[in-house]
Amino acid sequence: MVISLTLDAQVASAAESAVGFTFVSVPGDTALRGDASGRLKVVVWYPAPRQTVVRAIAVGPPNAPYFAEGEGAQDAPIANAPKPRPFVVVSHGTGGTAMDLAWLCAGLAARGYIVAAVNHPGNNALAPPTIAGNTVWWLRADDLSRVIDGLLATPRFGSRIDRARIGAAGLSLGGFTVLVLAGARADSRLLGPYCAHKPKTPVCSGEATPEIPNLKAKAQALAASDAKYRAAVAANVNLHHDSRIKAVLSIEPAEGPATIPESLAAIDIPIAFVAGFGDRILPLSDNIIPDALAVPNAQLMLLPKPAGHYTFLMDCTSAGRQKYPAICADAGSERVAVHHDTLELATSFFARTIGVTP
Repeated sequence: MVISLTLDAQVASAAESAVGFTFVSVPGDTALRGDASGRLKVVVWYPAPRQTVVRAIAVGPPNAPYFAEGEGAQDAPIANAPKPRPFVVVSHGTGGTAMDLAWLCAGLAARGYIVAAVNHPGNNALAPPTIAGNTVWWLRADDLSRVIDGLLATPRFGSRIDRARIGAAGLSLGGFTVLVLAGARADSRLLGPYCAHKPKTPVCSGEATPEIPNLKAKAQALAASDAKYRAAVAANVNLHHDSRIKAVLSIEPAEGPATIPESLAAIDIPIAFVAGFGDRILPLSDNIIPDALAVPNAQLMLLPKPAGHYTFLMDCTSAGRQKYPAICADAGSERVAVHHDTLELATSFFARTIGVTP
């Protein structure tokens, strides 16, 4: 996909900060998932000076973009602040990109946060999917830890981030990823009994991972032939907790049937969950509801139908609706309303937990 900026510019509202964004890369463990660069590609959103001129951001062909990503000013200066700002790392869902939650990233940046969203290797829309990228889920949590390391090490952002006020947010498999950062652990072997009982659920039928048909069989073959992949799979129950994370927003989290309940019960930081009653990809009764019940004092917001799994993605243009009807079915005013309600929850939640007041 190509990032393109429209020609319609305006000055940010006086009610909030303008939003700047930039593209960076940081060191990461990418080789197993098919990326030889050893670098994680990251989009960073941040408050810009109030009178910064912002432009609408779109994804897709410049003359007919598919998705609307809100507004921002690429490579704008960072607004001055009397003290370092809170920081949120963001994880996309299977086959998504760092731009999928731009509405959330930009919304938080407008309210005083620095936000960094990563493209997970082998599991994003910008490069061919790989078996490891779609099966070794726990390495995604390590990606977010490396993003924290990398941003703290940069001259531009390191001194502006409050190291004691770091949160995380994610959607779908990203929603699970941020739970892993908080201390959740998964055992992929638990999916066996679940899928034997519910073979037609998307996660068992393969509908949830259309990027690689017959993923399970291909993963088994790779495990038999590749020692490094086999070792990574064996490490799936290890702890990938990052103690720097002080609060987590998990939207439509995946892998509920594979998540070890005791690990959720041991989480000791604030967790907020969000989902829509219209989600047919990840049944609420098997994913977000048991997760929320297991995490002590978790906050859960369930939005009424038609809010579903893809409602939390960026809004679609008319061209996007034609190109991607499955993920754009509820685009428009309904999707914008869900984004608004979720951003309000995120603003309130992170204000209570990592310190920026609304």
